[in-house]
Amino acid sequence: MDLFGADNEVEKRILKLTEEVNRHNSLYHTEDSPEISDSEYDKLFHELRELEEKYPHLKQANSPTQKVGGAIKNVFKSVEHKVPMLSLGNCFNEEDVQDFLDRIKRFLNTDKTPKIVAEPKIDGVSCSIRYENGKLTQALTRGDGKVGEDVTNNIKTIRNVPHVLQGKNIPDFVEVRGEIYMQDGDFEALNNTQAEKGGKVFANSRNATAGTVRQLNPEIVAERPLKFFAYALGDKSQTYASHKEELNNMNAWGFHVVEEVAVLDGLNAIMENYKALHEKRVKLGYPIDGIVYKVNDIELQKRLGFVARAPRWAIAHKFPAEQVTTVLKSIEVQVGRTGNITPVAKLEPVAVGGVIVSNATLHNEDYIKERDIRIGDTVFVERAGDVIPKVVSVVESKRLSDAVKFDFPKQCPSCGHDIVRVDGEAAYKCINHTACPAQQREQMVHVVSKNVFDIDGLGPKQIDLFLEKGFIQDWADIFTLENYKEEILALKGFKEKSVDNIMSSIEKAKNVTLPRFIAALGVDMVGIQVATLLAERFGDFENFKQLALDDIQNLTDIDGIGLVIAENIQSVFMYDDSLKLIQKVLDNGVKPQIYQAPAVGDSFFAGTTVVITGTLMSMGRSEAKEKIAQLGGKVSSSVSAKTDFVIAGEAAGSKLKKAQEFGVKVLTEEEFLKFI
Repeated sequence: MDLFGADNEVEKRILKLTEEVNRHNSLYHTEDSPEISDSEYDKLFHELRELEEKYPHLKQANSPTQKVGGAIKNVFKSVEHKVPMLSLGNCFNEEDVQDFLDRIKRFLNTDKTPKIVAEPKIDGVSCSIRYENGKLTQALTRGDGKVGEDVTNNIKTIRNVPHVLQGKNIPDFVEVRGEIYMQDGDFEALNNTQAEKGGKVFANSRNATAGTVRQLNPEIVAERPLKFFAYALGDKSQTYASHKEELNNMNAWGFHVVEEVAVLDGLNAIMENYKALHEKRVKLGYPIDGIVYKVNDIELQKRLGFVARAPRWAIAHKFPAEQVTTVLKSIEVQVGRTGNITPVAKLEPVAVGGVIVSNATLHNEDYIKERDIRIGDTVFVERAGDVIPKVVSVVESKRLSDAVKFDFPKQCPSCGHDIVRVDGEAAYKCINHTACPAQQREQMVHVVSKNVFDIDGLGPKQIDLFLEKGFIQDWADIFTLENYKEEILALKGFKEKSVDNIMSSIEKAKNVTLPRFIAALGVDMVGIQVATLLAERFGDFENFKQLALDDIQNLTDIDGIGLVIAENIQSVFMYDDSLKLIQKVLDNGVKPQIYQAPAVGDSFFAGTTVVITGTLMSMGRSEAKEKIAQLGGKVSSSVSAKTDFVIAGEAAGSKLKKAQEFGVKVLTEEEFLKFI
């Protein structure tokens, strides 16, 4: 065995990794312009650390495993931290967490696992804020861990950072450490604004935050929607018994502290909390990339101390990657139910958040142009929870010379009809609604869905198969599928009982409520709520159709229906093709019922404003909204002091917190079901 040769290969790999990780450190921490995702960086870093542990004699003097953060950007005054701001070690699975707990027990020479505080790991920019006699005197970035940048003037513009500490027992000197971040909605709005004016589009909110914190002009910082979460004190000279007590005191001084903090006992509780927070992640409203575990007992923290670049008493449990880089191979356009033409990125398959992604949305032509996204580019792809993946931005440093700009098509890819762009709208549309195969297919899927005709046993797969076999050409044909019962029974996967269920469900669906029939027409921006408003006003379908055609004011007079929605409704009844299709549906036995306004006088929800948050287990959100409307209630999308009830389903998020802040009555799903 050639040991010398083996060492040579390992040394080459260590040299390459050291150079690469240092370069990416500089891009991420100093330039705020990363070329790879966090998960890709973590892989490189951990490979380097494992090689260095196995071959310590080959470790380089400039190894990034011995550093914290990046070099100081030479635009702000450099100031030494009184207590170093160290990074955290990472873990990625249950075995790693168990190993962390075991190391603590070995060091403390005990069989008992100490209680652990688990708190969301905010994906932002770390900052240490100094207070003397209760007044803010200085704010420093993490920098390289030993020396940070003085960003005091910028931090003073963050609205939820107190300039003067509140309450009692305020120390003469204290350093409050935390994370500067942007809420998800604020980041999205900032990026859209940047794109519209030709400014820098940020890959993620962490980079937007870092770029903002380092702005030389505090007025620009003040315009950006930065916030601050406090997570620890910089030194342990204060006499608090536990980390939880420390958090409570910072909260009392006027700092925002994350609510999703838990004190846990043992591995099982830690992993259950990890799973719950990972599922809730997308609903939090602020970016997190994992959970930080800290020994709760401050005295034990002091005993455990530190290793080279991290505390022994804390570790970060990272979530699966939600943002990665990959290559955009091509761009295709898809046609939606209402004719919207949507560009879709075809990607080199990549794992994002535990799912293999090969397609991602590009929204519209403006989105592509503003971000200068080209075919062949390396791009950042993001996926939050169950949301459709999207291309966020381009890694410009990796752009190839043959990257191709995308030309938006002039004709519909499904039917060849010219497409149009309505003034004031971002999307192009195919207006060939009744003869465009793609729109008809999407319309059929919409019609059979739970929120419209609710036809059991029919979904996208069955619709595609029946289209292929020629059983249906448009959504009116769904109601004549009985004519093809024998042919359907002959198809693979269809049994007599399942086919009977489909036919029975179709027959039952023919006696449809007026709101659901109006929603089935596929009018852009008309869902079940707007359809219910129309049904309440017009009573039956023929009356609705005639009055909508007679005068658009008959529609705009309805509270909640503006001119755009009214024009969309009216256009459905202005073309012979759409009128013929509606008549065909009626001829095939569909009978929209005359609307019977519910007797709401004694209804629990009569005259109330209701907000639904979280996931309901017993019904879809649209159905719940329809039931509330039928009982005389109004469903709102936001919580205010005027809200009467909030219905909280599984994983209820920020709206539940707002309800508690305003003192709004909260109903569980079980209570909601009793009242309806």
